[in-house]
Amino acid sequence: MKFSTRAEYGLKAMTNLAKSFPEKKSLFLISKEEGISAKYLEQLMATLKKNKLIRSYKGKNGGYVLFKKPDLTKVGEIVEILEGSIAPMKCDQHQCPICRCSSRIVWDKLGKQIRKTLYGIKLSELI
Repeated sequence: MKFSTRAEYGLKAMTNLAKSFPEKKSLFLISKEEGISAKYLEQLMATLKKNKLIRSYKGKNGGYVLFKKPDLTKVGEIVEILEGSIAPMKCDQHQCPICRCSSRIVWDKLGKQIRKTLYGIKLSELI
């Protein structure tokens, strides 16, 4: 299983915001500090805002801030919002065309362990 840059850069941006919580931070500054394209970061931030992980403020003193404290935000939330389901195979998503697939138990167990790991890590632990 391989995650895309959406998860990688989204976690970087969220960790950056966690470090300055509860202060606001501009998209430009996050982009510069994390080495992420501002245009790409803007797309990620829109998704995170839509899903209530961050808030945005407009104007001269605007910027982004975490919606809740870093110790209340789980890495799994961020990854699933940016990547979609964490399931390693369709079988784990219960979309397998052959519901009695002999390998389904492997993908179910793997998916549960991945979720358990990601949801067991708080954003505050990445600071």
